[in-house]
Amino acid sequence: MKNSRRQFMVLSAAGACTLALNGKIQAQAMVAETDAQAAALGYKANATSVDKAKYAKYAAGQACDNCALFQGKVGAAAGGCSLFAGKQVAGKGWCSAYAKKA
Repeated sequence: MKNSRRQFMVLSAAGACTLALNGKIQAQAMVAETDAQAAALGYKANATSVDKAKYAKYAAGQACDNCALFQGKVGAAAGGCSLFAGKQVAGKGWCSAYAKKA
């Protein structure tokens, strides 16, 4: 019985590790600027390429990584956004829904 119990515990631990790592390895897709919702919000992966005439609200220094909707850390290359479920936005990106982090 000891061998069977030991084997079960080892296999269970290996299975749990595999499941935990699988979630981390599968990276979320990046939002494309051509995505319908992204285009409607004026999303740009690089905030410096925002059309300032079309989006007068844009100000230098605004970027996804310092927006209240950004779900990553400040300075991160990419992270989740509550507007784009299941997709990531560029940390240096911008859209018209920008709201400064408190």
